[in-house]
Amino acid sequence: MLELVTLPPAFGMRNVSPFCLKIEMLLTALEVPFTASEEANPGKAPKGKLPYLVAEGQTIADSELIAEYLDGITDGRVYRGMTSQQKAHGVALTRLAEDHLYWMVVASRWLDDAWWPNVVSGFFHIAPKPVRPLVAGLARRQVRQTFNLQGLGRHTLKEQKEFAARDLQALEDAVPESGFLFGETPNIFDFTIAGMMAGAYDNQPATWITGLALGYKKLHAYTERVQETIGVYGRALDSSEA
Repeated sequence: MLELVTLPPAFGMRNVSPFCLKIEMLLTALEVPFTASEEANPGKAPKGKLPYLVAEGQTIADSELIAEYLDGITDGRVYRGMTSQQKAHGVALTRLAEDHLYWMVVASRWLDDAWWPNVVSGFFHIAPKPVRPLVAGLARRQVRQTFNLQGLGRHTLKEQKEFAARDLQALEDAVPESGFLFGETPNIFDFTIAGMMAGAYDNQPATWITGLALGYKKLHAYTERVQETIGVYGRALDSSEA
């Protein structure tokens, strides 16, 4: 039995990480049996990030490497039916979502002074109260440094919002009015986009990314459609949705 290790719930999200949500969707779609467990401290995970998969005595860290592993054990089902052009298109959208837009989602939580208390309560409640501000502050400093090294952190907030809007427009233009990226059933690239956007739309309380994202109606409907089809949602469902 495979074990998927993810972050615990936070910010109204049952699955707060887009990378964790993507792999949970993929495992569910492939109908590969797995158990799920949580790790609140990414520092304890291989490579210092989540998710990771425990499989047959080995640990696979990083969502893309997990997808490749699952492709191997399912006889190529992760990418089955895609042309080389479709896969190239999917990889390009993945890089846009996970290596660019993602960092502005992170910044909208971690680096917004007004929103920062939610990060402290959502992620650092496990730290002893006397050292909680210190631990949280150190982590925030690392996020800020990474954001600057990535390059987006060197721009003004206005410029960051403009970058985010262009990313969101690209995704809005890329996703279909109905169905999914490459057919009638969602695939790994649908899970990538929907996993990223679920947090942007359903994050509680709303961040500045949420406000921007809500303007992209086709993308929002698509994100809901992927989650509903697989039956795996990023947000914590209320009684009317469950």
